[in-house]
Amino acid sequence: MSVETTIHGKVMVIRLARPEKRNALNESITLGIDNAMNELEDNPELWCGVLTGGDAVFSAGADLASGPGEPTPRGEFVGIINRQRNKPLIAAVEGFALGGGMELVLCCDMVVAASSAIFGLPEVKRGLMPDFGGAFRVARFLPINIARELLLTGDNLSAERAEKLGFVNQVVAPGQALEAALALANKICGNAPLAVREALAIFNEEVNGDESAIWKQSHAAHERLLKTEDVKEGITAFFERRSAVWRGH
Repeated sequence: MSVETTIHGKVMVIRLARPEKRNALNESITLGIDNAMNELEDNPELWCGVLTGGDAVFSAGADLASGPGEPTPRGEFVGIINRQRNKPLIAAVEGFALGGGMELVLCCDMVVAASSAIFGLPEVKRGLMPDFGGAFRVARFLPINIARELLLTGDNLSAERAEKLGFVNQVVAPGQALEAALALANKICGNAPLAVREALAIFNEEVNGDESAIWKQSHAAHERLLKTEDVKEGITAFFERRSAVWRGH
């Protein structure tokens, strides 16, 4: 299984479990996340979720060889990107959360990160752009110029800097992210569950609003990039572990 779930009282832990591929997002992970999120939302005994990866990496992003699989009915991309959620979800991040991995974090309501965690949107280094919502959602979580910096340079953001910028709620020692995220989840579960869900729904509606127009623009931009020579060069260079030679067409 590429996604594993465990229950801790009223909290479900959803763990990406494809360490040999740095938890690259493929069809198996998409289906696993979708099934887990469906269970979290539908089971009345579960009040909160934690999304995590392994001890070394959260997720290095979409699998460039196979792709992330087909969108799911309730979650669409990777089973979660466009999901209508009612229950709080916390990201527990160890190691890299890059590209699609970062976009999974952007889907969560709070973030607990190990001090060794690294966040980033490196798609421009492959001739692409973040196509799971990162191109527009990142500006909701980070100051405008920092968001532009991540998008346009493809550089990474350390956990320490992310906390100072308000993106990460708590930085902990390496290996402690899941434990700390569970503690935060249990604190949330100490409150009235219906009140938590109503408050979260109102908050997320204000923060996210109607994304239909921007998704249409994002899909169109991604499709244009997929037809370029640069994207072929970027992906080839990635697999050959060399610097890309861009031509601008």
